Amino acid sequence: VQLQASGGGLVQAGGSLTLSCAASGRILRINDMGWYRQAPGKQRELAAVITSGGSTNYADSVKGRFTSSRDNGENTVYLRMNSLKPEDTAVYYCNADVVPLFLERRAYWGQGTQVTVSS
Repeated sequence: VQLQASGGGLVQAGGSLTLSCAASGRILRINDMGWYRQAPGKQRELAAVITSGGSTNYADSVKGRFTSSRDNGENTVYLRMNSLKPEDTAVYYCNADVVPLFLERRAYWGQGTQVTVSS
C-alpha cells in the first residue's frame, strides 16, 4: 500500500491550495483518512480527519478555512485550504487507516508535500 500526496506549493497569504492524496495497492478497506502538518521546529499535528462516511473534524486553527473530502471509489482524500496564513506553512502529510488484502490493518503515511504561505 502506498499513499501519494500532491498539490503543495507556494502561495500568498489569503490564497488557496488543494492537496490530494491517493492510496494504491491491494486494499480491502480504508477507514479514517487524515492530514497532518509539521512546521519547522514543531511537532507534527493533526489538521483534519475524515471518516469513510464523510464525517470530518478539524484542528481549531484551520476550522472554517480548510475542508477535507474524499472519493472512496478512488481511495483519494483531498484538503481544500482557503484563506491561507503564513502560519499554515508546513509539510503536509496524509495518513490513512488501511485494511490491506491479506495483511494486518495499520496506518500508512504519504511522503509529505510542502506548503509555503508568503506574507
